Amino acid sequence: MEVTCLLLLALIPFHCRGQGVYAPAQAQIVHAGQACVVKEDNISERVYTIREGDTLVLQCLVTGHPRPQVRWTKTAGSASDKFQETSVFNETLRIERIARTQGGRYYCKAENGVGVPAIKSIRVDVQYLDEPVLTVHQTVSDVRGNFYQEKTVFLRCTVNSNPPARFIWKRGSDTLSHSQDNGVDIYEPLYTQGETKVLKLKNLRPQDYASYTCQVSVRNVCGIPDKAITFRLTNITVQAQDSGYYNCTATNNVGNPAKKTVNLLVRSMRNATFQVTPDVIKESENIQLGQDLKLSCHVDAVPQEKVTYQWFKNGKPARMSKRLLVTRNDPELPAVTSSLELIDLHFSDYGTYLCVASFPGAPVPDLAVEVNISSETVPPTISVPKGRAVVTVREGSPAELQCEVRGKPRPPVLWSRVDKEAALLPSGLPLEETPDGKLRLERVSRDMSGTYRCQTARYNGFNVRPREAQVQLNVQFPPEVEPSSQDVRQALGRPVLLRCSLLRGGPQRIASAVWRFKGQLLPPPPAVPAAAEAPDHAELRLDALTRDSSGSYECSVSNDVGSAACLFQVSAKAYSPEFYFDTPNPTRSHKLSKNYSYVLQWTQREPGAVDPVLNYRLSVRQLNQHNAMVKAIPVRRVEKGQLLEYILTDLRVPHSYEVRLTPYTTFGAGDMASRVIHYTEPINSPNLSDNTCHFEDEKICGYTQDLTDNFDWTRQNALTQNPKRSPNTGPPTDISGTPEGYYMFIETSRPRELGDRARLVSPLYNASAKFYCVSFFYHMYGKHIGSLNLLVRSRNKGALDTHAWSLSGNKGNVWQQAHVPINPGGPFQIIFEGVRGSGYLGDIAIDDVTLKKGECPRKQMDPNKVVVMPGSGAARRPCPQLWGPTAVVLLALQR
Repeated sequence: MEVTCLLLLALIPFHCRGQGVYAPAQAQIVHAGQACVVKEDNISERVYTIREGDTLVLQCLVTGHPRPQVRWTKTAGSASDKFQETSVFNETLRIERIARTQGGRYYCKAENGVGVPAIKSIRVDVQYLDEPVLTVHQTVSDVRGNFYQEKTVFLRCTVNSNPPARFIWKRGSDTLSHSQDNGVDIYEPLYTQGETKVLKLKNLRPQDYASYTCQVSVRNVCGIPDKAITFRLTNITVQAQDSGYYNCTATNNVGNPAKKTVNLLVRSMRNATFQVTPDVIKESENIQLGQDLKLSCHVDAVPQEKVTYQWFKNGKPARMSKRLLVTRNDPELPAVTSSLELIDLHFSDYGTYLCVASFPGAPVPDLAVEVNISSETVPPTISVPKGRAVVTVREGSPAELQCEVRGKPRPPVLWSRVDKEAALLPSGLPLEETPDGKLRLERVSRDMSGTYRCQTARYNGFNVRPREAQVQLNVQFPPEVEPSSQDVRQALGRPVLLRCSLLRGGPQRIASAVWRFKGQLLPPPPAVPAAAEAPDHAELRLDALTRDSSGSYECSVSNDVGSAACLFQVSAKAYSPEFYFDTPNPTRSHKLSKNYSYVLQWTQREPGAVDPVLNYRLSVRQLNQHNAMVKAIPVRRVEKGQLLEYILTDLRVPHSYEVRLTPYTTFGAGDMASRVIHYTEPINSPNLSDNTCHFEDEKICGYTQDLTDNFDWTRQNALTQNPKRSPNTGPPTDISGTPEGYYMFIETSRPRELGDRARLVSPLYNASAKFYCVSFFYHMYGKHIGSLNLLVRSRNKGALDTHAWSLSGNKGNVWQQAHVPINPGGPFQIIFEGVRGSGYLGDIAIDDVTLKKGECPRKQMDPNKVVVMPGSGAARRPCPQLWGPTAVVLLALQR
């Protein structure tokens, strides 16, 4: 009867846990990379400070099942950097050469469809210091009634930085300040962009003609060095012909030359315009005798307020009278505009008027604008030529929109968008002026479709209500469909409906739809009645899904301009399993061998979408190896959210393995899921699980090097040991005899001396039992072997180290095991102390340390626990070859 029970249990290769293993996402942000500092600001706000140009690394650690998807978003930055995304298993946000615009608050959003998403944030503060920019401005003013002129120079130093910069002004090598020199003034102006300090040199003196340096500093935050810029002030008069752009190039044959450009502005005038304004009081839009008329003239100048205007009529200066007035700065017109008003227009007022703008006393050419006033001067009209109200072109082609303007004088035409709020023209401007009324567009896109407005300008013509017309631009482009690709799952025998929908297109209608199955043309769907509207989708219905009807379907949709396709992959395959990543302590190590087991857990994605899963095919392959172990795992009906479990055994420490899991239904194999499992060394904690530390992980189970000793223990294996190491001492391999296995040892060659000590300290354990047993393997081979000591550090009242075990001298080229009973009486640590002997042939090693509750075994040595190194004639301890949970069940029954 007992044998029957064993056989039945051996056929159950997994454990099922109840519903509810689906858990909402949890997230935590940790940092790496080149941070200057990470601090808590304003109680709960985390601030990550980094230098511009360094690498930002943020990692979002997530838990939950199914495995949460991670998305990084950012606020308080430029729109182009607003958010970035990462894939499902790439939870690290990495930004190479971070820029200042990428500073701000970063959010990690983890969601898996269970509960609410988990959102964590951290603020990234990018530190930087730009090169300072120095500009110079000189003023000349009369003082004390023209007795003398005061020349004042302003040196304006501006820099962009984070944190705010500190400014230092120097003349030559001397630092300037208010208190030391009455001829200078240093202040911070208002309403400036960036940080600015101005050095004012009042009433220039001979000593003021010198070199000036503006030095800026952020006090070496993030290692950012100070920066400076120098300007030499000389007594040279600038002439009008000196205006223009000046380029300064600095080179030292290292890298590219550094270049700066400065624009020297001299008095200038451009863009002369005029306006004809009929009688405003009578709300007239035409020129009529007996009504008032105003002619206005304006130029864009630097400086604007220095411009003067002069009016001429028929080539002669216009004379002021009761009916002819010349005004300046009309509040209804742009600043510094000259207007000539004609009161009660007479026939004799007809003629040609000329407005001349000039800079008195400056060598700047005058600008003039001419306007003719007569009975033929009429306001403008605008219209769209016949057949040009609607323009239809294909995407990528040029287009020309046209409006015709009539009137005298004929004003320019301004184009703008109508149907899109705040939309810009293809040129990037909200308004575009065309002298001939034609708006030319190159390579139109679908975004340019819409209504365009053409209107008359209110300058260089009548200053009246603009005349308008509209042109419709239709851009034809191929259709866009949804879904572009879709995976359709259904159980065998059930109906399937496939729908391909038109999202957008030009024109917005389906002219034809063609279905194909595995590349072969299918019969066309029923025709749409002529009276019905043009369809916006195409459908295909499968009455019952079979193996023969499973496969790839394509729907090609056309709108006479082009076509697009929806792709459907239809099958009864099961979805892939979802591995459970939050298994507590999945790794189990075995102290009798260099093997470990791993608890593999998973759920089945959407098991009700297809036929029931009958079994799983499990494939386990050691990384960098070709052979794989394959096993079938039968299952009963699998429910959504049900946690399945399988224990992998006989995995070799410290190797990693690729695990592939494929569900099988009556249809056949489903989607495979794969993951890599890694061996992680457990941190010894005295409990009933009795973990063993093999030192295979770099964390060495939480052990640390003592800071008060003379030298350190070293972790190595047969592959990493020094080939020139001293012979006749130390182990060739670890306790398992495999070249990959690691152990801890002390190297006693130079510069080590007699009596030098190396200490390896365990984590702190909270005592929950009266007695513990420390078991470990040691290797003490060499004629200069010193001592190996085991100490217990009690933490009851301070740190007190007590000797628990000691061994000295050469013990042969063999691994031996020791069992040491301890009675800590409170929180404690264990310490392995290696002491150097009289010479270099004294390497000592330890491996496979176990801390267990209770007393030590009475039998001191088991023959299977002694491993003699190759050449000694003794056999290594046997390694059991067990596979799967069958072995786990048998071991439980044997207890």
